[in-house]
Amino acid sequence: MIEVDTLDRKILSVLQRDGSLSQRDVAAEVGLSQNACWRRVKRLREVGVIEGYSAKLNAKKVGLELTVFVMIRTRQHNETWMRHFRTHVATIPEIVDVHRIGGDWDYLIKVVTNSMSGYDKVYQQLTSKLDLETVTGLFAMETILENRPLHLP
Repeated sequence: MIEVDTLDRKILSVLQRDGSLSQRDVAAEVGLSQNACWRRVKRLREVGVIEGYSAKLNAKKVGLELTVFVMIRTRQHNETWMRHFRTHVATIPEIVDVHRIGGDWDYLIKVVTNSMSGYDKVYQQLTSKLDLETVTGLFAMETILENRPLHLP
């Protein structure tokens, strides 16, 4: 685990809320000089706490109306198969999250696409090159919370 102190946590909270803020604005908000803040942000990037910056998009406003959570159970659990799985799902752009999970299912995938036919295309791509035991889709009817900032106690 990386050592993150109270000031680092303040900086991270500000950046999670709005990653487009200037270094000057971040520094002012957390009560540091611009140079001290810059050094901390630079260190947090170098050690991998900050992985990058991106714009948060409204999926519906860009025509992506359908979110599907895909549950997968596989017959294989060897390293070769898992490497093939990871490589294959990374080639499908509508797949935005992939988690290996415990319990009755092996993987949870989040698909964001424009329509049911868009999901069917993803389903066909997913199942055409992978030996899967069971695949089921759970269709989101409403998004209540999504992509919340991490709570930093």
